[in-house]
Amino acid sequence: MNTRRKFIRQTSLGALALGLSNEFIFANTKAFIEKELKISLAQWSLNKAFFGGDLDAEDFASIAKNTFDIDAIEYVNSFYKDTATNETFWSMMRMKAEENGVKSLLIMVDETEKLGDLDTTKRTKAVEDHYKWIHAAKILGCHSIRVNAFGDGSPAELESTLVDGLGRLTEYAAKENINVLLENHGLHTSNAIYMAGIIKQVNSPFLGTLPDFGNWCVSAEWGGTNEAQNCVNSYSPEQGLKEWLPFAKGVSAKAYDFDAAGNDTVVDYPKLLKMVKESNFNGHIGIEYEGDGMSEIEGIKATKKLIETTWKAI
Repeated sequence: MNTRRKFIRQTSLGALALGLSNEFIFANTKAFIEKELKISLAQWSLNKAFFGGDLDAEDFASIAKNTFDIDAIEYVNSFYKDTATNETFWSMMRMKAEENGVKSLLIMVDETEKLGDLDTTKRTKAVEDHYKWIHAAKILGCHSIRVNAFGDGSPAELESTLVDGLGRLTEYAAKENINVLLENHGLHTSNAIYMAGIIKQVNSPFLGTLPDFGNWCVSAEWGGTNEAQNCVNSYSPEQGLKEWLPFAKGVSAKAYDFDAAGNDTVVDYPKLLKMVKESNFNGHIGIEYEGDGMSEIEGIKATKKLIETTWKAI
């Protein structure tokens, strides 16, 4: 920070000595500190093709690179349940990614057991069932796994169990230098201020967030705010992003459908991307297309174009 301030001060003084305007000074200072846009691809964007057998999950890295010119990826554990503990498989997957010049960022983990279960035995099983994905992430070279912070009960009832379950899982992951990330997936998990309180109580740099632009419905599990899902109670996306960006180690750019100008019809990309750009966040923005108005391939390309053009404009 001191180095940057020194540069800005020296640039300003030098420019003033040459009789240049303040507009010149600040324009060039801004150019110097312009934040790099880093885009990744969430595997869920192609879930229909993977589940349907049209694409092979083993080829995810090459698909991201060769079809979309994206060099960072986010896996989904649902496509790898049969090979979860196969270290040879994950070593092969890492090799495939490296051969394509692709960086593996994280694994999105969706398990049946709930990390905030009120039953201690079930909660312990939920924690331990995530261990295999931490090991897979380590082999792949990922920095994180993304988990769901669900549990059956009121937010008040779940507070202590979430702190316990997430705390124990984070402690285990930290030994492998892997982060545990929370995503807004509906109900209390989309109550950003509540979940920020859980993170603060766990008090570990290895517990963070993966804020999703679209999943802010607090009245339904999984929390999609697509208008077609008729969400009756939604957390403010702007407020949620503001409260979660300080803990973010990734951002999920959810897209649903596009108008004639290429803008998403549900998510306010200019507003949310501006918040990301002006924050201290410096990670990847992951494309997660979830619409029905076009093919998955077309939707991913449209989302990528929207992110790139909006980023330049803000």
